[in-house]
Amino acid sequence: MSARPLLAWGLPLLLLALAFWLSLFSGSALPIGPWQALSALLPGKAIALPQALVFNLRLPRSLVAMLLGASLALAGCLLQTLTRNPLASPSLLGINAGAALAMVLASAFNPGWIAGYSLALLAAAGGGVSWGMVMLLGKGWRSAGDRSRLILAGVAVSALCSALTRATLLLAEDHTYGILHWLAGGVSHVRWREFWQLLPFSALLMPLAWLLAARLNLLRLGDDSAHTLGVNPDMLRTAINLLVVVLVGSCVSVAGPVAFLGLLVPHMARAWIGHDLRRLLPACMLFGALLMLLADVIARWLAFPAELPAGAVVALIGAPCFVWLVRRRV
Repeated sequence: MSARPLLAWGLPLLLLALAFWLSLFSGSALPIGPWQALSALLPGKAIALPQALVFNLRLPRSLVAMLLGASLALAGCLLQTLTRNPLASPSLLGINAGAALAMVLASAFNPGWIAGYSLALLAAAGGGVSWGMVMLLGKGWRSAGDRSRLILAGVAVSALCSALTRATLLLAEDHTYGILHWLAGGVSHVRWREFWQLLPFSALLMPLAWLLAARLNLLRLGDDSAHTLGVNPDMLRTAINLLVVVLVGSCVSVAGPVAFLGLLVPHMARAWIGHDLRRLLPACMLFGALLMLLADVIARWLAFPAELPAGAVVALIGAPCFVWLVRRRV
């Protein structure tokens, strides 16, 4: 392996490993040493209180943060490729807002059968409905549509879903505190249950997206060229749309809507690794996991011994970057 590929993949992996280690012991009300955090990961060790806290609280939280970051960054990259719009992301195109509205409605009416995987599928259905509305209003099914129209449709649908969410909160005051905390987006509440709920979706859809990377590369050449080279553009777009809404819905069901990750990370990854989707998609997952982990660690430090939602930290980072992207590309 040459020096450049080693640096391109080795440095982010090293930073991710360091961030993961840091997330296991930093910002804890009960002091946890760095080596105690490592010993909690080793089998056959006597379990003291710090190690038990790491294994039962910090470890699932860090793993979920990495899965969330990787999934949302992947979804953002796929949307930007599919729509050929550098500003596309699950938050700007209404998928996050639709999934969150579905979750809030379920929490307000509190049906007993909604739990676990059905909750993730419910959020995916809400995100799918809102994404369908955006595509319809923005004429996104056309391969040569107006890029700004799709973003405007996404902003409009997001505003509608947010308004309905707030109205639901006013009608369900008993659930307001828990829902508001969840709507801020974060992983402070997650345990092993949420990890096992999210893992099947991520483990299935991430490799599937990578397997479609070569076809997506051809789709960027245009529908006619892709069809000539053996790719069915309509079937590929349908598959990617379903993949994105299920991936985002599973993330929202666990951690709430986390904005700007899907917008920011693909641009970082392109600047680092290039535009070939066979390399770009894994790089997006790597950078997304790293950014979400760091956001969670910073969220603990800023309000210690209390905690901020990690989604708020991501928004603080992502909002200025969004303004910069708009000024640069639109």
